[in-house]
Amino acid sequence: MGNEDIVTESITVIDNRTGESHEIPIRNGGVAAKDFTKAVPGVWFFDPGLTATAATESAITYLDGEAGILRYRGYPIEQLAEKSTYLEVAYLLNYGELPTTEQFAAWKREVTYHTYIHENVRKRFLEGFNYDAHPMGMLVSAIAALSTYYRDSKVLFEPEVLHKQVVRLIAKMPTLAAAAHRFSVGMPFVYPDNGLDYTQNFLSMMWKVAEPRYEADPVLAHALDILFILHADHEQNCGTTSMRTVASSHGDPYVATAAATAALYGPRHGGANEAVLKMLAKIGSYENIPAYIEEVKKGNVLLEGFGHRVYKNYDPRAKIIKQTADSVFSITGRNRLLDIALKLEEIALADDYFISRRLYPNVDFYSGLIYQAMGFPTEMFTVLFAIPRTSGWLAHFQELLDQNQKITRPRQLYIGADARDYVAIDQR
Repeated sequence: MGNEDIVTESITVIDNRTGESHEIPIRNGGVAAKDFTKAVPGVWFFDPGLTATAATESAITYLDGEAGILRYRGYPIEQLAEKSTYLEVAYLLNYGELPTTEQFAAWKREVTYHTYIHENVRKRFLEGFNYDAHPMGMLVSAIAALSTYYRDSKVLFEPEVLHKQVVRLIAKMPTLAAAAHRFSVGMPFVYPDNGLDYTQNFLSMMWKVAEPRYEADPVLAHALDILFILHADHEQNCGTTSMRTVASSHGDPYVATAAATAALYGPRHGGANEAVLKMLAKIGSYENIPAYIEEVKKGNVLLEGFGHRVYKNYDPRAKIIKQTADSVFSITGRNRLLDIALKLEEIALADDYFISRRLYPNVDFYSGLIYQAMGFPTEMFTVLFAIPRTSGWLAHFQELLDQNQKITRPRQLYIGADARDYVAIDQR
């Protein structure tokens, strides 16, 4: 028995119905539901939103919301954002270790080679959407459609075959995303340029018009790469839980990624940075900030971009994003909304109301401003979230298969009618 299996802590549960006492072990900070239900039969945990339930064990991302810590495979997010690249982080998430020089060269070559999408996906599928289709809706559908193009995706337990799907999805997400945007604004599709790196290629597919080759500003491309690193994974959020739920049924990586992307499409999951921009526009000027703060305290409006479901400290990603914003705005120039955001943060962080409630800026407070400054329309914000998060989703997909996790099948507490007899329609 390894050290991780040694039980040094436990809780005692007394069933007042019977008077029986049961000791239940605590392992890795959690209590196994099967141990509890064995000790107290006929009782289920009632946890809407699964806010206090660990649905899995995972070695991918460590998050300590109290201390404001985020690590991928043990590596602090601060170090990865400063020293790494998104493609290297994607490899780390999916294969557990940072790649060697040779491994990274092979990985980068594979991803670059697979950026192209089947012509039928573009000509017959994407172009079949209505002219004003939302890019995120198009992306969800296109990802699911890839399942029909790669029939080997159903082979889940052959590592080399599964690796192909991981590479394909990470490679094709920027291509699909850019294609969805171009269609939504009536511009022609731009093919991938294999001579560019990951984010430069994406920016080329987004913005190229008639020039022989689009040259992305290196500062902006690097800033986008950092944002991709920060959004690559974030433990068991709504999208990741959706991914793992579909994966538990052994759905293929494409339909599982489509499900995760669909979860992200919901404004309560992926719409926070857009909400920040709307709030800043509503505030309008420095002079209106104090009045808005007072409305927040009264509970009449929300302070978007502050606070987090998990973090009860300063979101470590927010600190990095704020630094990244400085580099972006040095190229694009500052705007009115940024000035309002900076002043709003300054006032809120000095106010006991927010300090006592541990409400600090989160990753969404500045990301929307950066995307807006770089020229992305607001309807692309969740798409920009989905591109990097794909690598994290796929890491969880592979981990679940390795764990041979059971199919997800929660229980419920029934609150409906008792048994009753059918009444004929003419007697109701």
